[in-house]
Amino acid sequence: MSQPVVYPKSKENIVVRYSGNPILTKDDVPGAAKGLYNSGCVKTLEGKYVMLCRVETPAMKQLIWPADSSDGINFKLRPHPITMPDTDEFKEYTTGMYYDPRVTEIEGKYYVVFACHSGHSCRLGLLESPDMNTFKWKGFISETDNRNGVLFPEKINGLYCRLDRPNTGDGKGYIWISYSPDLIHWGGSKAVAVTQDEWGWKKNGPGAVPIKTEKGWLVIYHAVNVQCAAQYVYHIGVMLLDVKDPSKIIARAKAPILSPTTDYELNGLTYAVVFTSGAVVEDNGEVKLYYGGADTVQCLATAKLDDLVDACFNR
Repeated sequence: MSQPVVYPKSKENIVVRYSGNPILTKDDVPGAAKGLYNSGCVKTLEGKYVMLCRVETPAMKQLIWPADSSDGINFKLRPHPITMPDTDEFKEYTTGMYYDPRVTEIEGKYYVVFACHSGHSCRLGLLESPDMNTFKWKGFISETDNRNGVLFPEKINGLYCRLDRPNTGDGKGYIWISYSPDLIHWGGSKAVAVTQDEWGWKKNGPGAVPIKTEKGWLVIYHAVNVQCAAQYVYHIGVMLLDVKDPSKIIARAKAPILSPTTDYELNGLTYAVVFTSGAVVEDNGEVKLYYGGADTVQCLATAKLDDLVDACFNR
């Protein structure tokens, strides 16, 4: 008989929660809010941190609200959220529901991919910024029933590359990859990360911007399993994709790197959620992992990049 897999304690807690969590809450928003969570974050070329926060209003509408920091820990929201297009098309395909932004720097420009929700279901939208201060609407970049879009930080084989999560009829959506010559028109799509029995997954989706390493593209993502009483529980996992062909998985951790256990991750607008939309790699190899807790607050954890890569093979 084969021996059961037992993970060593030395690899159990490679992700460390910031002791001051949560780092942002609804009380930090200049306007009325029910929650602030699932925020994308980027360290600009000038070394400043800019977080694009998902803010939910009392009217159940969503805003994308920038916040600034000099250390990646202490953030202050700006006076106003990002101004979105005042067009019939944008209103029809968002109805005030746009959320979960991911920010990628590519060749000196910043691109924000986010979910746009309406009666037509969900699709992806794109903003472009030269400096993370002004934002230009570029358009919708997917068909309906797709979300969790995130761009790779460089072209691959001459094309822009995106991970996303189309929904499936059985509710078991999973990560796909697509390619584009211009960031607007997308194709060449392939399924990447189907659900995995080890977690008892219901669905998964891309999280932070992929990180290029010597072993491959490190993808930090969320995955959902179903526990008793049909309760969804959101975890964070890691995988490595091939550098030249990121539709191929090189290695994938069999256990989550972070699961909801603290009060701010278990209790809020949604029970038992850790959900990442951003990560920043520092020069010393530390990864600042930004994640939402219980669809209510914004949190921070840290890990060593080498440990996250190792987890793909050995966790």
